[in-house]
Amino acid sequence: MRSLFWTLLTLSFTLYLVMVLWSLPKIAAGAGGLMPFDMRPGGYDLPQAQAFLAALTNPARGFYLTVQHRLDTVYPALMGLTLALGLWLLFTGWLRLGLIAVVVTGKSADYLENAAVARLLLADAVDAELVAAASRWTILKSVCDMGAMSALILGALWVLWRRYRIKKAGA
Repeated sequence: MRSLFWTLLTLSFTLYLVMVLWSLPKIAAGAGGLMPFDMRPGGYDLPQAQAFLAALTNPARGFYLTVQHRLDTVYPALMGLTLALGLWLLFTGWLRLGLIAVVVTGKSADYLENAAVARLLLADAVDAELVAAASRWTILKSVCDMGAMSALILGALWVLWRRYRIKKAGA
């Protein structure tokens, strides 16, 4: 299962780099340098959404709706599997289940964010309610992802610390 984790992690990280280094900067460039909705972990309000949508060129809008959303259809599932497997390997009992529930919540929010962003991109005009809903999904996704990734890193550090202590005691 560990080799599966490392394979999933490599695939997830590679896809993440494709988005962060290519597709999302391309969208930002098509919006006069404004960040895409997906890259605003603290969310956004109506004026920010309107400014982004007004600056977004039609080709960039099309790219966001097609290429970026296709990539972002694969990424949440891939990263969700990676995080869930990593947490499964590191933790036990209720903590394991609770952390995996955080992953599932975050990845579900990611898909709901994608749907809400698509509605924003396709709307003739956006209102505060539509923007607030999309922003809530973005924030929930970000919080859950940060929590799950932090738990994974802390869990890995704990395992390494225990191995170090055992090795040191046996030396």
